[in-house]
Parts: sequence; C-alpha cells; structure tokens
Amino acid sequence: MKAKYDPEMSTQILEWIAEVTGESINTDGSEENFYEVLRTGALLCKLLNTISEGAVKKYNPNTTMAFKCMDNINSFLLGLDAIGVPVEDRFQTVDLWEQVNLHSVQICLQAMGRKAPKFGVKGFGPKEANENRRTFTEEQLKQGETIINLQMGSNKGASQSGMTFGK
Repeated sequence: MKAKYDPEMSTQILEWIAEVTGESINTDGSEENFYEVLRTGALLCKLLNTISEGAVKKYNPNTTMAFKCMDNINSFLLGLDAIGVPVEDRFQTVDLWEQVNLHSVQICLQAMGRKAPKFGVKGFGPKEANENRRTFTEEQLKQGETIINLQMGSNKGASQSGMTFGK
C-alpha cells in the first residue's frame, strides 16, 4: 500500500482543498503531513459542505478525541452520497484514521474533485464525461438492419483460389 502512495498527488489535493475551503494548511505531500492535515476529518467535512451545502449535517470541527474524529470521517463518507461519489471510490474510516491506506484516501478525494464542477466549485483532476444520450426513430433503426457489415461473414471477395499449400 505504501508503494502506491503518490506524494505529488497529495500536494495537488491539499492545494485544491486549501483553495476551495479557504483554509491555510500545509500542502506538503509527504504521507505524514497528508495524514496530519486530514486525520480529524473536520477539514474533509468542511470541504464537502463547501461543495454541497449541508452534505454533512453534523461534525465536530475542533476535536482531537479519537471517537469524535472517526465520527467526523464517517460523516464525511456518508455525505459523499450528496455529490454522487461512487462507493467504489470511497475509503474506509480506518484507512485514514489508522494510516492504513492513504492511497485510497487520495482516490476518494480525486473522485470528489471530479464531481465538484457540477456544484459550481473549482474541480480537481480530469473532467468527468457528460451523458450524451441518443434517440433514434423506428425508421432509423430499421435502416440499420438492412446493411450487411463486413464483419458479418464477408471477407471482401477473398478466396482460396491459387493457394497451393497442402496439396
């Protein structure tokens, strides 16, 4: 897990968090700093509420008590539903609190950064694709059935005439 951690990505994530929340935080991408900045969960809750007002209903902004910090992290994770972050992109509370898998925390925050522009907040990472649904009439669909694809049994007129191998 430690090998997957990317300090450069952490620096970018922390700079994005500082810009969105307006907080003055250390943006050094080291594992220890990344953990120290995010471990109480309060900054994560503030970030989520900045993106989507009221996504985290209740959190403890000035606590260092273990169970309250873990409650903050859990409240943050539950609040991700409000902005549509998929469950697959989320981390477990222990991944952050016990510093087990900070890479999964990075993945979650990247997914969150992709969703932010939908709420009028500066995003982070690659732009998320928009749905481009197409509708066809029955007539258009039937026209497609009359075309024989070259991949449906045709070999463009090729034959084995002239082949002498195996005689």
